[in-house]
Amino acid sequence: MLLIDTSIWINVFRDQSGQIRQQLEMLINGRDVLLTRFTELELLQGSLNEQEWTLLSTYLEAQDYVELTSVSWQAAARIYYDLRRRGLTVRSPIDCCIAQAALENDLLLVHNDRDFETIAQVRSLQHVRFQPEISGRT
Repeated sequence: MLLIDTSIWINVFRDQSGQIRQQLEMLINGRDVLLTRFTELELLQGSLNEQEWTLLSTYLEAQDYVELTSVSWQAAARIYYDLRRRGLTVRSPIDCCIAQAALENDLLLVHNDRDFETIAQVRSLQHVRFQPEISGRT
């Protein structure tokens, strides 16, 4: 099962050519896809207008989510703490929560965010950095 981060969805939704969506579909290859509520939050807060909000909201209502447990929050904070003790930083504790959700549920995290690579230095996070190639870009 795959947990797909906001950093991927933003690129998919912005890509007018559809090439990123096609490459993501190839990566998914029939596997189940999950989101976190953080992805829902981040995508909706980036809506440009009411029409986009409605479209995104409708899409997101139909998705499957992995939920954090009461134990998840402290474990995510521990990731942040362990990183800081090693002199490593991530830009947002939300990424620690997303990573913890992936860890707890044995999910492959698909992202395009360097913070998850940093987190993988202190946890055995299964992850892949998805950096699609767009033909025709200069």
